[in-house]
Amino acid sequence: MLQERCAGTRPAGIDHRIPARSKDRAVLVAEMNWMQIEEQARRDDRCVLPLGSVEQHAYLSLATDVILAERVAREAAEPLGIPVFPVLAYGLTPGFLDFPGSISLRLSTYVAVLKDLFDGFYRSGFRRIVLVNGHGGNSPAQNFATEWLADHPDAAIRLHNWWAAPQLQAAVKGIDPAASHASWMENFPWTRLAGVAMPETLKPPFDPAQYQAASPARRRELLGDGNFHGLYQRPDDEMLHVWKVGVEETRAIMTENWP
Repeated sequence: MLQERCAGTRPAGIDHRIPARSKDRAVLVAEMNWMQIEEQARRDDRCVLPLGSVEQHAYLSLATDVILAERVAREAAEPLGIPVFPVLAYGLTPGFLDFPGSISLRLSTYVAVLKDLFDGFYRSGFRRIVLVNGHGGNSPAQNFATEWLADHPDAAIRLHNWWAAPQLQAAVKGIDPAASHASWMENFPWTRLAGVAMPETLKPPFDPAQYQAASPARRRELLGDGNFHGLYQRPDDEMLHVWKVGVEETRAIMTENWP
């Protein structure tokens, strides 16, 4: 009887291996199966890979770049129906190695991982790949992407530094130009830690030339708590405005002017 009732709930003509999905929500690969990916790549050859980093962010989460890259990619892709693969959480952050919890891959490791990922996207049928990057240290990914494209001339890869993009930076500077790594501009409700209070002071800037020439240990001395420059927190209405700009600018990268 149970089998009959269950069988009776299945309308004829529907392939239950490929559940219907709404195009009005984020298409997270974590919520898809291989058959849905195959179908999606035939319909639209775009996919998204967020790039993050696990590194010190002063009083914010060590996974700030992971959280922000994944979330901005997901919200940007939501109305487009473009698959967003799980974030590549670890990146290149050798300068922060003396801050506990900061994890840096070797450049050779990072490039090897990117190659395997790009090859996997390509085999799956994706030809236009958007890298939504949340960490400046991951910039070598662009050079490697260009190298990889030389062997895959029918593909295209875009690296979008969402936090450094022109419209986002204009929004930040319109609020407070004193903003940088681990300052207020990365302090969103979803990067804060419960029970951790923010200093109310403004962090003064450091000497960038001295910082660039320093070892990881000396960089920790120069930075102190890790904030590069600026206030630690600003009102949430300002932060949500900045976030909206970032999402819309990221969405435009996914849709406009592909070669």
